[in-house]
Amino acid sequence: MAKVLQKAVRRQLNVLDVAVQSTSKVLLQPSTSTHVSREEAHTRVSSGSRLTATKTTQYIPVIGTDRKPLMPTTASRARRWIKLGKATPFWSKGVFCVRLNAPSGNVRQPVACGIDPGSKKEGLTVKSSIHTFLNIQADAVTWVKDAVETRRNMRRIRRNRNTPYRQPRYNRARGCLPPSTKARWDWKLRLASWLSKLYPISCFVVEDIKARTTGRRRWDRSFSPLEVGKWYFYTELNRLAPVETKQGWETKELRDAAGLKKSGNKMSETFDAHCVDSWVLANWSTGGHLVPDNTQLLCATPLRFHRRQLHVLQPAEGGIRKLYGGTRSLGFKRGSIVRHTGRGTVYVGGTMGNRISLHSIEDGSRLTQGAKPSDCKFLTFAGWRTRLLPGLQSGVSAA
Repeated sequence: MAKVLQKAVRRQLNVLDVAVQSTSKVLLQPSTSTHVSREEAHTRVSSGSRLTATKTTQYIPVIGTDRKPLMPTTASRARRWIKLGKATPFWSKGVFCVRLNAPSGNVRQPVACGIDPGSKKEGLTVKSSIHTFLNIQADAVTWVKDAVETRRNMRRIRRNRNTPYRQPRYNRARGCLPPSTKARWDWKLRLASWLSKLYPISCFVVEDIKARTTGRRRWDRSFSPLEVGKWYFYTELNRLAPVETKQGWETKELRDAAGLKKSGNKMSETFDAHCVDSWVLANWSTGGHLVPDNTQLLCATPLRFHRRQLHVLQPAEGGIRKLYGGTRSLGFKRGSIVRHTGRGTVYVGGTMGNRISLHSIEDGSRLTQGAKPSDCKFLTFAGWRTRLLPGLQSGVSAA
């Protein structure tokens, strides 16, 4: 039954990327959801029955005139505000938002953001005591370690050739974080900082992960890149909002108390893979729910940019090494969301000659290498691509 449901969910993929469709046809249409009482939903989850995929009420982030986030509103109210000229619509990294044109009340309810870190994927949930606003399943940054090693090998090979090179710089201060560790935790900080600009987050609740050490050597008893990275993350995250931590066994107790089960397939794009933990962490702070009221997933994948290098790894014909990498493609910043006359809404990749490459927002595949810059209309900058997946009515199975 679980495999059948996952296939059904995948067939209903609803790609809502930055400015993909008209705002009057996407999130401004209020979706209907069947009301289920807490007792009835709790009985369904406890019995282990999986519910069919359905639409859930979407809540639109609201930004005040002072650029500070207010409490989210329903899609129908946001549509009415836009029609009356009280608000201006805009997109932020695949999430539709509205900005008020006149000052309004400053009443804010407690909103928590639960974070479940992971090595390959991680979950983030933003919720209050009444509604679950957003569930994010993000792919982790995993390529930095190999990229740094490749860069080091290229630098050493260049020094061994009869080629001009700079002198080695010894003892350069880089801090206490390895590049790969810093990139992983900085990606989580980027997501948390982005969410704090859309929602009035009053607290972050993070599952405190621990490094597995052997303890055979003195330095191995208390130090690891994971331990140093998470404390760096907590310090930076505390500048956005107060941080609370929970141990792994405490998260499991919260999950068991809600009658929820976590999927063993960590790579699946389902609510019970990672967001079930981030949801119970946020719900521990705000309370108000016995079962998840919103299991839609916004899947986020960071874009990998190849920074400027002196040359490619292998020489071409004639022993000539071409230039490689960079952050600009014929006037466009790489990763920018553009609207192409023939390809629709895509994002910008590399360049070849006087043409640029365009990539799909849904899966990142390259669509063409011969697009003319004049045929592309710039929409917004983006450091990651997103897609929205439907959820289940009352959460996940307890079986």
